[in-house]
Amino acid sequence: MTRTHILWADDEIEFLKPHILLLEEKGYRVKTVNNGNDALEIFKKEPFDLVFLDENMPGLTGLETLNILKSINPNVPTVLVTKNEEEHLMEDAIGAKIDDYLIKPVNPKQILLTIKKFTENKRIINEKTSMAYQQEFGNISEIINNNLDHKGWIEAYKKLTFWELSLEGLENESMFEILTTQKSEANTIFAKFIEKNYLNWFSNPQSAPLLSHQLFQRKVLPSLSSEKPTFFFLIDNLRYDQWRIINDVLTDYFRLDEEDSYYSILPTSTQYARNAIFSGLTPLEMEQKYPQLWQNDEDEGGKNLHEHTFLAEQIKRIYRKEIKHSYTKVLTLEQGRSVLDNINNLMQNDLNVLVYNFVDMLSHARTDMPMIRELANDESAYRSLTLSWFEHSPLLDTLKWLSSKKVKVIITTDHGTIRVKKPSKVIGYRNTNTNLRYKQGKNLNYNSKEVFLIKDPHKAQLPRLNVSSSYIFATDDSYFVYPNNYNQFVHYFNGTFQHGGVSLEEMIIPYATYTTK
Repeated sequence: MTRTHILWADDEIEFLKPHILLLEEKGYRVKTVNNGNDALEIFKKEPFDLVFLDENMPGLTGLETLNILKSINPNVPTVLVTKNEEEHLMEDAIGAKIDDYLIKPVNPKQILLTIKKFTENKRIINEKTSMAYQQEFGNISEIINNNLDHKGWIEAYKKLTFWELSLEGLENESMFEILTTQKSEANTIFAKFIEKNYLNWFSNPQSAPLLSHQLFQRKVLPSLSSEKPTFFFLIDNLRYDQWRIINDVLTDYFRLDEEDSYYSILPTSTQYARNAIFSGLTPLEMEQKYPQLWQNDEDEGGKNLHEHTFLAEQIKRIYRKEIKHSYTKVLTLEQGRSVLDNINNLMQNDLNVLVYNFVDMLSHARTDMPMIRELANDESAYRSLTLSWFEHSPLLDTLKWLSSKKVKVIITTDHGTIRVKKPSKVIGYRNTNTNLRYKQGKNLNYNSKEVFLIKDPHKAQLPRLNVSSSYIFATDDSYFVYPNNYNQFVHYFNGTFQHGGVSLEEMIIPYATYTTK
C-alpha cells in the first residue's frame, strides 16, 4: 500500500521532531521545510497527500503560502497550524479555503486524527457505515415483518432511505446490494399491507393515514397566518429520498420546522393524486361534483388543466369566504424566472401555490432520451440530477429571495416514482389506459399474484368507466407489458422510472414546512 506523503512547513520545525518521528513510526512519509518559499518549491516537484502550514513564518506567511498552494493543486488538503486564536485570522483561513485549523501547541493525537480525517476518511467511513448497517439489518427485517400500521411503514421507509443514502458511493457494493434486496422485500410486504387496508381507509377514515385529498383541509389551510404569507411549493413526482438531498440545501437558508409524511391515493399519478390535493376531493367525488372538469383516462385532452379552479373551490368550501391566494404552474425556465420577477406581488397574498414540473419531466425524459437515461442510470444518479437541477433552478433563486422575508414555506409533492425492473404481462381492450403501473378497464387479463386488484372502483373512491370496469396496480418494481411486441417493450421500458402503482417510493410522500432563520 502507498504510504501517505505529508509536507510540513514550520519555521520552528526542529521543535516538532517528536511529532515527526512518531508519524514516521506509524508509517507516514513526512517532508519538512522551515519557510513558505521552500514549501512551494517542493510542492511543485513532489506529490503530497496532506500539507501542514505554520501561520507565522518569515517571508511568506502561512495564509499567503496557502493561497499559492491552492492555485497549484486545490485538491490537496491543507491544515493551518498557529498560536493565533483571533477570529479574523480564522475567517481569513476559511475564506482561503483552508481544510482544517489547529491551535498550537498541538499534541500527537490531534495530528493523527487530522491525518486520518483527510487521508483515511473514506476507508474509515466505508468500514464503519458497512458495519453499522450489518448490525441494523436484522432490526430492519424484524420491523418490516412485524405487521406494521401506516405510521410504522412511514418510519420503516425513512429508515431504509437513511441507509440507502448512507451506503451509496461506498466501496463496499455488497452492502448496497443487500440493502436493495431488503428494500425490495419491504415493498413486497408493503403491497400486501396496502391490499389488506387500502379500501378500509375510505370506509373507516378514523383508521386511515392522511391522504392526498385531505392534505389542504388538515395541514395547509389551518396553518395559514394573517401575519405572514404561506408559499406552498409542489414539486411534481418528488420522492422522499430526493427531498432529503434538496433539504440539505434548503436548511442553509431556512429552519426546518416540521418533517411529516402523508399517503398518495391510488393511482399514484398526477391526474388522480394532484387533482385530489387541490380539489380536496377524491377522484369519484370530482367526477360527480365537477363532471365538466374531471377527465377520465379515456378522455382526450390534458388531465390537470383545472387545478386553479379546484383550489379556489376548495378554499371557498372550507373557509366559506375568500382568502387572497394565487396558483402558478411552472413548466419552463422562463416561467420560473417570471415567478421571481413577480415575487413582490405574491407577498400580498395569504397563500401562494406553485407547482414545479421539472422532476416529472426528468422522469419522462429519462424514458425517452438515451442521453438522460445514461445520466440517470440508477437511483443515486437520479438523485444527483435532481440536486443539480435544484441548485441551479429559478426555484432555488425564489426560495433564497423568500429566506430574507417573513414567510412560511411548504415543500411537498403529489406522488413518487420507482425504477421498474420486472415485466408483468397484461391483456386489455384497445381503450385500456397506457400507464405502465396501473390499468383500468373491463375484462383485463393478468397474473393475479403480481397485481393489487380493485374490483369495485367506487370502494376506492375511483370513477368507473362502465359496470364491469376494475383497476389493477403493479406492485414492488414490476410494470405492465402487452404480449404484442413484448421484447421490444421490455427493452425500451426496463429500468425506467414510472409511477401509478403501489410502492413505498410512490405512496409515502414528504411534507416539510420551513420558516426563515
